[in-house]
Amino acid sequence: MSDQPDKETKTEEPTEKKIRDAIEKGNTPTSKEASVLATFLAILLIGSFATVTGARRLVSGLSGLIDDAGGFTLGNGADALLLTHALALEAGRFLAPIVATLAVAGLAAAWFQNAPRIVGHRIKPDPSRLSLLKGWQRLFGIQGAVEFGKALLKFGAISLIALLLLRANEAGLVNAMFSDPSALPETILHLAMRLLSGICIATIVLVAFDLVWARVHWRQNLRMTRQEIKDEHKQTEGDPLVKARQRSLARDRARNRMMAAVPKATLVIANPTHFAVALRYDRDETAAPIVVAKGQDLIALKIRQIAEDNDIPVIENRELARSLYASTEIDRMIPPQFYRMVAEVICYVYSRKMEKVV
Repeated sequence: MSDQPDKETKTEEPTEKKIRDAIEKGNTPTSKEASVLATFLAILLIGSFATVTGARRLVSGLSGLIDDAGGFTLGNGADALLLTHALALEAGRFLAPIVATLAVAGLAAAWFQNAPRIVGHRIKPDPSRLSLLKGWQRLFGIQGAVEFGKALLKFGAISLIALLLLRANEAGLVNAMFSDPSALPETILHLAMRLLSGICIATIVLVAFDLVWARVHWRQNLRMTRQEIKDEHKQTEGDPLVKARQRSLARDRARNRMMAAVPKATLVIANPTHFAVALRYDRDETAAPIVVAKGQDLIALKIRQIAEDNDIPVIENRELARSLYASTEIDRMIPPQFYRMVAEVICYVYSRKMEKVV
């Protein structure tokens, strides 16, 4: 059995990462008909503007050779090379605009569909592309049937347009047989341009359909199974079990650091068993007391135990302990709204210390 999941199990739409990875590998929705339309439009443009002008320029450039063929010396290979260069230059001047227009049209059709990018993955040898079975599936699968249908549609449209056009110009074509032969090329060019214009109009409809089909078929091929989505989520976000374990370890380390800081506290404000907040205040260090530890239930009892073991005063104030626990953060100064209440508690602690000294 194949390890690849069947298309029937790929019921989920592709994720953004799946789409992004496919595009980076050069797997993008592409319509071949768009390139065909671009080629037809380029030929139409060439026939309308470049062909007549280019042909006249070519004839003018070669008129010297045609009118005075004996004026060219062909005594040795150098003379033949010069003649070849002259012919190639004239032919190049005639063909360069045509080739450039076709190239620009092809590139524009590709850029219109997808942003250009360099993808080395697409040019790497892939033995699977030589598989006869996969080739057979491409020819006779859904994609092959669609391509065959498009080919039939194009053939039918071109045949119908050509038939209608020839019938419409039947009288003109018959008269051209008895007219001046010098006018025949212009007649043929005019008829060809009309035929090509009709083909372009028909092709636009086909391209619109093909663009939609290419994108729909592309997304269908990128569909994922639920297991693939879970695996991708693990790769991007991490395994939930591992992340939970990491959070637990981080909490344990933070709790241990917090407990290690309790012996440095100035006092602990507690709600007898539910809340405990350890504060450190040194007027030379900070402008307000700093929360070095806080906890609830078992952690609160642990903070009280460490404070008592280190002779740190524990002051029971239910409302203040609960409010400090809810409104403060570790290693941060207490909010200004608690300055007065905490100052009264600190003054009380200092006064008790002074009484013990006396």
